[in-house]
Amino acid sequence: MDEWRLLKCQTNDAFWNMATDEAILRARINDVVPNTVRFYRWNPSAVSIGKFQNVENEVKLESCKKCGVDVVRRMTGGGTVYHDAQDELTYSVTARKTDLRARDITEIYVRIYAGLAEALKTLGVAADFNEGNAKTCPNLTVSGKKISGSAQCHKSGIVLQHGTLLVRVNLERMFELLRVPWAKTCTEIINVARSRITSITDELKRDVSLNDVESALVDGFQKGLGNKLVYSGLTRYELGLARRLFEAKYSTSDWNCKGKNED
Repeated sequence: MDEWRLLKCQTNDAFWNMATDEAILRARINDVVPNTVRFYRWNPSAVSIGKFQNVENEVKLESCKKCGVDVVRRMTGGGTVYHDAQDELTYSVTARKTDLRARDITEIYVRIYAGLAEALKTLGVAADFNEGNAKTCPNLTVSGKKISGSAQCHKSGIVLQHGTLLVRVNLERMFELLRVPWAKTCTEIINVARSRITSITDELKRDVSLNDVESALVDGFQKGLGNKLVYSGLTRYELGLARRLFEAKYSTSDWNCKGKNED
Protein backbone atom coordinates (compact mmCIF):
# COMPACT_ATOMS: atom_id res chain seq x y z
CA MET A 1 0.00 0.00 0.00
CA ASP A 2 1.44 3.36 -1.07
CA GLU A 3 1.80 6.17 1.45
CA TRP A 4 0.35 9.60 0.70
CA ARG A 5 0.81 12.75 2.76
CA LEU A 6 -2.12 13.92 4.88
CA LEU A 7 -2.36 17.55 6.03
CA LYS A 8 -4.44 18.01 9.17
CA CYS A 9 -7.40 20.35 8.85
CA GLN A 10 -6.53 24.02 9.29
CA THR A 11 -8.62 27.19 9.09
CA ASN A 12 -7.46 30.17 7.02
CA ASP A 13 -8.88 32.95 4.90
CA ALA A 14 -9.88 32.33 1.29
CA PHE A 15 -6.72 33.79 -0.21
CA TRP A 16 -4.35 31.65 1.84
CA ASN A 17 -6.44 28.54 1.24
CA MET A 18 -6.23 28.94 -2.53
CA ALA A 19 -2.55 29.92 -2.45
CA THR A 20 -1.79 26.78 -0.45
CA ASP A 21 -3.58 24.48 -2.86
CA GLU A 22 -1.64 25.95 -5.79
CA ALA A 23 1.65 25.76 -3.88
CA ILE A 24 1.08 22.04 -3.23
CA LEU A 25 0.27 21.52 -6.91
CA ARG A 26 3.46 23.26 -8.05
CA ALA A 27 5.55 21.37 -5.51
CA ARG A 28 4.08 18.07 -6.70
CA ILE A 29 4.79 19.00 -10.34
CA ASN A 30 8.42 19.58 -9.32
CA ASP A 31 8.36 16.20 -7.54
CA VAL A 32 9.53 17.64 -4.23
CA VAL A 33 6.49 16.46 -2.26
CA PRO A 34 4.38 13.28 -2.36
CA ASN A 35 0.76 12.90 -3.40
CA THR A 36 -1.23 14.86 -0.83
CA VAL A 37 -4.67 14.94 0.75
CA ARG A 38 -5.54 18.17 2.54
CA PHE A 39 -8.56 19.26 4.62
CA TYR A 40 -9.35 22.88 5.42
CA ARG A 41 -11.95 25.39 6.56
CA TRP A 42 -12.59 29.06 5.81
CA ASN A 43 -12.56 32.02 8.21
CA PRO A 44 -14.18 34.34 7.41
CA SER A 45 -16.78 32.66 5.22
CA ALA A 46 -16.04 33.06 1.53
CA VAL A 47 -17.33 32.81 -2.00
CA SER A 48 -15.04 31.18 -4.56
CA ILE A 49 -15.55 31.54 -8.29
CA GLY A 50 -14.24 29.36 -11.11
CA LYS A 51 -11.16 30.45 -13.01
CA PHE A 52 -13.09 31.54 -16.09
CA GLN A 53 -16.10 33.19 -14.46
CA ASN A 54 -17.05 36.87 -14.39
CA VAL A 55 -17.22 37.79 -10.71
CA GLU A 56 -19.79 40.55 -11.18
CA ASN A 57 -22.15 38.12 -12.94
CA GLU A 58 -21.84 35.54 -10.18
CA VAL A 59 -21.48 37.36 -6.88
CA LYS A 60 -23.29 40.12 -5.01
CA LEU A 61 -20.09 41.94 -4.13
CA GLU A 62 -21.69 44.60 -1.95
CA SER A 63 -23.53 41.95 0.08
CA CYS A 64 -20.27 40.04 0.57
CA LYS A 65 -18.51 43.20 1.73
CA LYS A 66 -21.34 44.05 4.12
CA CYS A 67 -21.32 40.53 5.58
CA GLY A 68 -17.52 40.32 5.82
CA VAL A 69 -17.35 37.48 3.30
CA ASP A 70 -14.18 37.03 1.22
CA VAL A 71 -14.37 36.59 -2.56
CA VAL A 72 -11.60 34.62 -4.28
CA ARG A 73 -11.00 33.22 -7.77
CA ARG A 74 -9.89 29.59 -7.90
CA MET A 75 -7.28 28.21 -10.29
CA THR A 76 -9.77 25.44 -11.10
CA GLY A 77 -12.84 25.68 -13.31
CA GLY A 78 -16.40 25.03 -12.26
CA GLY A 79 -19.01 27.29 -10.77
CA THR A 80 -19.45 29.68 -7.87
CA VAL A 81 -19.45 28.22 -4.35
CA TYR A 82 -20.31 29.64 -0.95
CA HIS A 83 -18.00 28.36 1.80
CA ASP A 84 -19.47 28.79 5.27
CA ALA A 85 -17.04 29.11 8.18
CA GLN A 86 -19.09 26.76 10.36
CA ASP A 87 -20.95 24.48 7.98
CA GLU A 88 -18.50 22.74 5.64
CA LEU A 89 -15.19 20.97 5.29
CA THR A 90 -13.17 21.43 2.13
CA TYR A 91 -10.71 18.87 0.80
CA SER A 92 -8.04 18.88 -1.86
CA VAL A 93 -6.29 15.94 -3.48
CA THR A 94 -3.08 16.63 -5.39
CA ALA A 95 -1.62 13.59 -7.11
CA ARG A 96 0.14 12.22 -10.15
CA LYS A 97 -2.64 11.04 -12.45
CA THR A 98 -1.00 7.67 -13.06
CA ASP A 99 -1.06 7.04 -9.31
CA LEU A 100 -4.84 7.41 -9.35
CA ARG A 101 -5.05 4.58 -11.91
CA ALA A 102 -7.69 6.48 -13.87
CA ARG A 103 -8.00 6.60 -17.67
CA ASP A 104 -9.76 9.95 -17.98
CA ILE A 105 -11.04 12.97 -16.05
CA THR A 106 -14.33 11.34 -15.11
CA GLU A 107 -12.52 8.33 -13.65
CA ILE A 108 -10.38 10.68 -11.55
CA TYR A 109 -13.56 12.16 -10.11
CA VAL A 110 -14.87 8.64 -9.48
CA ARG A 111 -11.70 7.61 -7.64
CA ILE A 112 -11.60 10.67 -5.42
CA TYR A 113 -15.34 10.74 -4.77
CA ALA A 114 -15.06 7.13 -3.63
CA GLY A 115 -13.21 8.47 -0.58
CA LEU A 116 -15.98 10.95 0.17
CA ALA A 117 -18.65 8.29 -0.32
CA GLU A 118 -16.83 5.99 2.13
CA ALA A 119 -16.69 8.80 4.69
CA LEU A 120 -20.39 9.51 4.31
CA LYS A 121 -21.16 5.81 4.62
CA THR A 122 -19.29 5.75 7.94
CA LEU A 123 -21.42 8.66 9.12
CA GLY A 124 -24.62 6.92 8.03
CA VAL A 125 -25.29 8.67 4.70
CA ALA A 126 -25.50 6.75 1.40
CA ALA A 127 -24.19 8.86 -1.50
CA ASP A 128 -24.00 8.29 -5.26
CA PHE A 129 -21.64 9.57 -7.95
CA ASN A 130 -23.23 11.92 -10.51
CA GLU A 131 -21.30 12.42 -13.76
CA GLY A 132 -22.64 15.96 -14.20
CA ASN A 133 -23.06 17.50 -17.64
CA ALA A 134 -21.63 20.17 -19.95
CA LYS A 135 -22.49 22.90 -17.43
CA THR A 136 -21.90 21.07 -14.14
CA CYS A 137 -18.82 19.25 -12.86
CA PRO A 138 -19.30 15.70 -11.54
CA ASN A 139 -20.61 15.68 -7.98
CA LEU A 140 -21.81 13.48 -5.15
CA THR A 141 -25.54 13.24 -4.45
CA VAL A 142 -27.92 11.79 -1.89
CA SER A 143 -31.32 10.88 -3.36
CA GLY A 144 -30.57 13.24 -6.23
CA LYS A 145 -29.52 16.19 -4.04
CA LYS A 146 -25.93 17.47 -4.19
CA ILE A 147 -23.92 17.08 -1.00
CA SER A 148 -20.42 17.59 -2.46
CA GLY A 149 -19.15 19.47 -5.50
CA SER A 150 -15.60 19.68 -6.82
CA ALA A 151 -13.41 21.14 -9.56
CA GLN A 152 -10.09 20.15 -11.11
CA CYS A 153 -6.88 21.57 -12.55
CA HIS A 154 -4.49 19.47 -14.65
CA LYS A 155 -0.85 20.41 -15.22
CA SER A 156 2.22 18.37 -16.20
CA GLY A 157 0.65 15.03 -15.36
CA ILE A 158 -0.59 16.20 -11.95
CA VAL A 159 -4.21 16.76 -10.97
CA LEU A 160 -5.53 19.03 -8.23
CA GLN A 161 -9.12 18.32 -7.27
CA HIS A 162 -10.66 20.33 -4.49
CA GLY A 163 -14.23 20.48 -3.30
CA THR A 164 -16.71 20.89 -0.51
CA LEU A 165 -18.55 18.53 1.81
CA LEU A 166 -21.66 20.14 3.26
CA VAL A 167 -22.03 19.36 6.96
CA ARG A 168 -24.86 21.88 7.28
CA VAL A 169 -26.29 24.30 4.73
CA ASN A 170 -27.73 27.79 5.17
CA LEU A 171 -29.52 28.48 1.90
CA GLU A 172 -30.72 31.91 2.99
CA ARG A 173 -27.17 33.10 3.59
CA MET A 174 -25.88 31.38 0.45
CA PHE A 175 -28.28 33.12 -1.90
CA GLU A 176 -27.96 36.43 -0.12
CA LEU A 177 -24.46 36.43 -1.64
CA LEU A 178 -24.79 34.65 -5.00
CA ARG A 179 -26.46 35.93 -8.14
CA VAL A 180 -29.03 33.70 -9.86
CA PRO A 181 -30.14 35.45 -13.07
CA TRP A 182 -33.27 33.36 -13.70
CA ALA A 183 -34.82 33.98 -10.28
CA LYS A 184 -37.09 36.92 -9.51
CA THR A 185 -36.92 36.59 -5.71
CA CYS A 186 -34.61 35.02 -3.13
CA THR A 187 -37.53 32.88 -1.92
CA GLU A 188 -37.87 31.38 -5.39
CA ILE A 189 -34.17 30.43 -5.42
CA ILE A 190 -34.31 28.87 -1.96
CA ASN A 191 -37.37 26.78 -2.80
CA VAL A 192 -35.62 25.35 -5.86
CA ALA A 193 -32.34 24.86 -3.96
CA ARG A 194 -34.06 22.82 -1.23
CA SER A 195 -34.88 20.20 -3.85
CA ARG A 196 -31.30 20.15 -5.19
CA ILE A 197 -28.94 20.61 -2.22
CA THR A 198 -28.58 18.65 1.01
CA SER A 199 -26.12 18.22 3.90
CA ILE A 200 -25.00 15.61 6.39
CA THR A 201 -27.19 17.04 9.16
CA ASP A 202 -30.19 17.27 6.84
CA GLU A 203 -29.83 13.60 5.98
CA LEU A 204 -29.17 12.36 9.51
CA LYS A 205 -31.69 14.71 11.16
CA ARG A 206 -29.09 15.49 13.82
CA ASP A 207 -25.98 17.60 14.15
CA VAL A 208 -22.51 16.17 13.52
CA SER A 209 -19.26 17.72 14.69
CA LEU A 210 -16.67 18.82 12.16
CA ASN A 211 -14.10 16.72 14.02
CA ASP A 212 -16.18 13.59 13.48
CA VAL A 213 -16.54 14.46 9.80
CA GLU A 214 -12.78 14.93 9.45
CA SER A 215 -12.09 11.57 11.10
CA ALA A 216 -14.55 9.90 8.73
CA LEU A 217 -12.87 11.59 5.75
CA VAL A 218 -9.43 10.33 6.76
CA ASP A 219 -10.70 6.74 6.91
CA GLY A 220 -12.83 7.23 3.81
CA PHE A 221 -9.99 8.49 1.64
CA GLN A 222 -7.72 5.68 2.77
CA LYS A 223 -10.36 3.15 1.71
CA GLY A 224 -11.43 4.95 -1.44
CA LEU A 225 -7.94 5.66 -2.73
CA GLY A 226 -6.44 2.40 -1.47
CA ASN A 227 -3.49 4.24 0.06
CA LYS A 228 -2.21 4.86 3.58
CA LEU A 229 -2.46 8.51 4.64
CA VAL A 230 0.38 9.70 6.87
CA TYR A 231 0.13 13.00 8.75
CA SER A 232 2.79 15.56 7.87
CA GLY A 233 3.10 19.29 7.32
CA LEU A 234 3.77 21.70 4.50
CA THR A 235 7.42 22.00 3.53
CA ARG A 236 9.38 25.22 3.79
CA TYR A 237 9.33 25.36 -0.02
CA GLU A 238 5.52 25.14 -0.10
CA LEU A 239 5.06 27.73 2.63
CA GLY A 240 7.32 30.20 0.84
CA LEU A 241 5.57 29.61 -2.46
CA ALA A 242 2.14 29.93 -0.85
CA ARG A 243 3.17 33.24 0.69
CA ARG A 244 4.28 34.58 -2.69
CA LEU A 245 1.09 33.37 -4.36
CA PHE A 246 -0.98 34.91 -1.58
CA GLU A 247 0.68 38.30 -1.97
CA ALA A 248 1.09 38.46 -5.75
CA LYS A 249 -2.03 36.63 -6.90
CA TYR A 250 -4.83 35.49 -4.62
CA SER A 251 -5.16 38.62 -2.49
CA THR A 252 -5.16 40.94 -5.52
CA SER A 253 -8.10 42.45 -7.36
CA ASP A 254 -6.31 41.82 -10.67
CA TRP A 255 -6.73 38.09 -10.12
CA ASN A 256 -10.00 37.96 -8.17
CA CYS A 257 -11.92 40.51 -10.22
CA LYS A 258 -10.26 40.30 -13.63
CA GLY A 259 -8.63 36.87 -13.78
CA LYS A 260 -5.25 38.46 -14.53
CA ASN A 261 -1.86 38.06 -12.88
CA GLU A 262 -2.12 34.27 -13.05
CA ASP A 263 1.56 33.54 -12.54
